[in-house]
Amino acid sequence: MPSFPMRNLQVRFAGETNIGRKRQLNEDSLFVPGNHALAIVADGMGGHSSGEVASRLAVETVVEHFAATAEERETTWPYKMDRLDRFDSNRLVTAVALANQKIWQTGQKNEEQHGMGTTIVAVLFSDDLALIAHVGDSRVYRVREGRIEQLTEDHSLLNDYVRMKKLRADEVGKFQHKNVVVRALGIKEHVQVDITRDTPRAGDLYVLCSDGLSGMVSDPEIARLTSGDSDIERACGNLIAAANAGGGVDNITAVIARVDSVT
Repeated sequence: MPSFPMRNLQVRFAGETNIGRKRQLNEDSLFVPGNHALAIVADGMGGHSSGEVASRLAVETVVEHFAATAEERETTWPYKMDRLDRFDSNRLVTAVALANQKIWQTGQKNEEQHGMGTTIVAVLFSDDLALIAHVGDSRVYRVREGRIEQLTEDHSLLNDYVRMKKLRADEVGKFQHKNVVVRALGIKEHVQVDITRDTPRAGDLYVLCSDGLSGMVSDPEIARLTSGDSDIERACGNLIAAANAGGGVDNITAVIARVDSVT
C-alpha cells in the first residue's frame, strides 16, 4: 500500500472499482499513486466504449503531466500559470485542462467517440495542503472524527436547481434529471476546473468516489463505513458492497486517502 510523507504526517491510499449490478461495462477509471501523492477518480459517459475511453484518457493525461513536470517547474504549456498560486495548484489545473483537450480532440477525430466525456476528481497532497481539482459530479469527502463533509460541489442540473431554490428538500429524490451533469471533460474545447484547498489533520480520511457510490450510499453511512475501519483497503470494499446492496445501478468507484501522524 503506497505511503507518502507530508511534513509531520503521512498519507496512505487504497482504491477499488466495480461494474455494479445493472451495467454491462465499467466506464469508471481510477488512479492510486505510485510516485506522486495524487489520487484520481473519473466517471466516463457517452455509451458503448466511449465513456471508458474518456475516463481512461483523463486519468492517463493527468498522470503523464505529473510525470513530465516532476523536475521541470515551468512546464505548464499551453496554459498560463497563475503567478499568485502555488506551483502544484497550477500543475493540477493544467493537467485536468490538458485532459479535457485530449478527450475533446479524440472525440472530434473519431465519429464513434464524438460527444464522449467524463467527470474527474483529483486530490494532490502537497506540503501542508490537500489540493482538489474537480469537474462534474464525482465527489471528494473528508471524514474527520466521524463527521463527513463534502469538499466538492456537484456540477449537475440537480445541484443547480437546489442552489436556485427551485426544489424543496422533499422534491430532490424525485427529480427526473438528477444524473445530468452541466460540466464535464471532453464536452467543450475548454473547461473550467474548480480547485479547492484543505488542510489535513492526523486521522482524516479523504474519500474520492463516482456517483455510483454517492447515489447509493448516504453520507452518514459513508462516514460510518470508513471511519470505523483502520484497514482502508477493506473500507473501500465495504463501500462498494454497500452501493451494490443499495441497488448498484451504476459503476462504483472509491478511493480512500488516510492521513496519519508519522510514528
